Amino acid sequence: MTTASTTTPAISGRTDPRFAAVRGAFERNFAEHGEIGAGFAVVLEGVVVADLWGGHSDAQRTKLWAPDTVTNVWSTTKGVAAICFAILVDRGQASYEDQVAKFWPEFAAAGKDGVTIAQLLSHQAGLCGFAETVTMEDIADQAKAERLLAAQAPLWTPGAQSGYHAVTYGTLANALFRRIEGRSLAEFLDDELSRPHQLGLSVGLAEERAHLASEIVAPPELSSTDANPVSSPTQQAALANPVLDPLDANKAYWRAAPIPSVNGFATARGLARLYGALANDGVLDGAKLMSAATIADASRSRIEGQDLVLGMEARWAAGFLRNTHNVYGDKSAAFGHSGWGGSFAFADPERKLGLAYVMNRMGQNLIGDPRGLALIEATLKCTDAI
Repeated sequence: MTTASTTTPAISGRTDPRFAAVRGAFERNFAEHGEIGAGFAVVLEGVVVADLWGGHSDAQRTKLWAPDTVTNVWSTTKGVAAICFAILVDRGQASYEDQVAKFWPEFAAAGKDGVTIAQLLSHQAGLCGFAETVTMEDIADQAKAERLLAAQAPLWTPGAQSGYHAVTYGTLANALFRRIEGRSLAEFLDDELSRPHQLGLSVGLAEERAHLASEIVAPPELSSTDANPVSSPTQQAALANPVLDPLDANKAYWRAAPIPSVNGFATARGLARLYGALANDGVLDGAKLMSAATIADASRSRIEGQDLVLGMEARWAAGFLRNTHNVYGDKSAAFGHSGWGGSFAFADPERKLGLAYVMNRMGQNLIGDPRGLALIEATLKCTDAI
C-alpha cells in the first residue's frame, strides 16, 4: 500500500465468538483514541482467543500493520527478561536469594556485595542511574555500561527501598544473566523461547528483521522526563542521564544493541502466548517452561512502598510489576510489565489469562493508558461471562 489514509483502518485477525466485544474495543481505539497501528492478543487456558492487528506501521500511514509487524515495547521488555531469569531459577542454575557477586565478582565493589538477584530484579540495588554523565550510545556499549555500574556505589542502601531502574535494569540483568548462563538474554530468548515457539520476540532487532519493525510515533516533545517529571537526584539519575528520546527506537544503533530493559521488539501475539503460559502452570505448546512453584516465586512481591523514581506506590516482584493500581484488571495476583507509551503484557493466573497490547503511537500516561484499559476491561468482561 502506498497511499496515505486518515480513515479508520480495517481490523485484521480473529476472535473467538465469546470475545467479540474485544474486537469492538480494539476498533474504537482507532476511531476515538488516535491509534495509528497496534496489535492485541488474549490467551485463555493456553488457547489464543483473540489475535488482532490493524492500522499502519508508519507515521505517514503508508504501510499496513501486518500479522508479523513488531514494535519497540520499551519496558514491557523487562517482563520478558524476568521470564528468562525464572527459567534459569527453575533449572537450578541460580536462586533468587543468591548474591549477584557470586556470579559477577566485580559487582561487589562499593558496598554492593550483599545485593541478591531478587533485589537486583526488583529495583532495590540502588543503581537506577549512572554516576557519570552518559549518552544512549554509551549505554548501547554494554561492556562499558557494565563496568561503570559494577564499580559504582549505590544511590541508597540496597534492599531498603525500590527505585525503578528504567534503563540500567537492562545492563545489569544482561551482565548477570550472561555470567550465569553463558548466553546473553537476547540469545537465550531467541534460542529457548522465540524461535522454538515462533513468538516473534527479540531483544534488539537483527538487520534481517528490520523490515518487520513499525515506526515509533511520539506525541509532541515527549521525553522520559515528560512522562515522569524529574524532581529529585534519584529521579534525575534514572530518567535524565540521558533523557530518552522516543525516536531513538527507530535508529539503527538502538536496534543493534540488545538492552533488555527498553528495546524489546514484539508482537502482541508472542507476548500474550508467553504470559499465557505463566497463567497456565508454565505450559507453552505442550512444553513445560517452568514449574508452578517457580512462577509463584518469581511473581511474589519482593518490596512494596513508595518507589523513589516513579514517585508512586509500587509492588515489585523479581522483574515483574504486581497489580498495585489495578492497571491489569481487578485481581491482585495479576503480574506483568508495561512499557513507556502504553504497551503491556501480563498474566492473570486466577483467570488463566495472558494479555498483551503493542502499538506505535505512544501515549503520555505513565500508567493506565485509556487504549489499554479499554481492551483489558472488554477482555475481562468476556472472560467472566463464560
